[in-house]
Amino acid sequence: MLDLSVRYLGLTLTSPLVASSSPLTGRLDEIRRMEDAGAAAVVLPSLFEEQIELESQHLDHHLSHTAESHSEAVSYFPDLGRYHIGPEAYLEHLRRAKAAVGIPIIASLNGVSSGGWVRHARLMEQAGADALELNVYFMATDLDRTAAEIELQYLELARVVKAGVHIPVAMKLGHAFTAAAHFARRLDEAGLDALVLFNRFYQPDFDLERLEVVPTLTLSRSWELLLRLHWVAVLYGRIRADLAITGGVHTAADVLKAMMAGARVAMMTSALLEEGVGHLARVRADILAWMEAHEYESIRQMQGSMSHRSVRDPGAFERANYLRVLSSYVVPSSRRP
Repeated sequence: MLDLSVRYLGLTLTSPLVASSSPLTGRLDEIRRMEDAGAAAVVLPSLFEEQIELESQHLDHHLSHTAESHSEAVSYFPDLGRYHIGPEAYLEHLRRAKAAVGIPIIASLNGVSSGGWVRHARLMEQAGADALELNVYFMATDLDRTAAEIELQYLELARVVKAGVHIPVAMKLGHAFTAAAHFARRLDEAGLDALVLFNRFYQPDFDLERLEVVPTLTLSRSWELLLRLHWVAVLYGRIRADLAITGGVHTAADVLKAMMAGARVAMMTSALLEEGVGHLARVRADILAWMEAHEYESIRQMQGSMSHRSVRDPGAFERANYLRVLSSYVVPSSRRP
């Protein structure tokens, strides 16, 4: 019998298929459907740092005070009172999810400072979370802040949260770091149990009629997987922390590539939003069919088999491949002068 089981965050999962943070995981009925369709674990929607501050009334007071002085100021902030659920409701959703399904439930905190995070991380642990994902979304726009200062902020967050709870802790990162491999090692040394690569940064668009900056959200596509495969393959076997891929995972082929790069799990969001939760069952069936056709007995057998340390030509992940790609492109005859 083919074995799809993997180990991630110290947990034994029935497969590498994880439903990542999305509006779907904020609904109990959808989490039940995910388990039935083959999800091995679920990451709940993130509780935002701004929501934690709002609960304590600090941000609420700040917004009200600012609004009296500058009428436009409030528009710079999201209407957090209307954002899905606040801290208390989040913990209740976590408790209900744990009671409703047998798969691991991973809580998620989104922010960048350490203030308030440890307390809520502990509350999530007490509510039954099997693990915690720190979803760090930070845009470095301050001209006076250096890359080293920003990395230290991430490291401090990792250390204080890891020290404050007993459950495993992962950090979900963006890709825009100058020395990504070195930074990954430092996060590993800070005690994190896993790195989730990579967060998708949502960029605003311009409305040319109203001349306004407007939010925009586009779902991922499989081509976005390539960046994730590259860095997981580079890091595999070189740090202790588990590696997870998120962003661009849509098909069984995407999941298999993630495993061969060295990921422990492949996380899905956009595919489930587009295709429905039942898509998980189709992907699982396709993985089993591929493994049988190619005579693989387990997922563990393939993990890391295409990583930097396993392939015959490690230069494929480095500058040498950049030269090969540019020199190998052939202009289609229809476009030649």
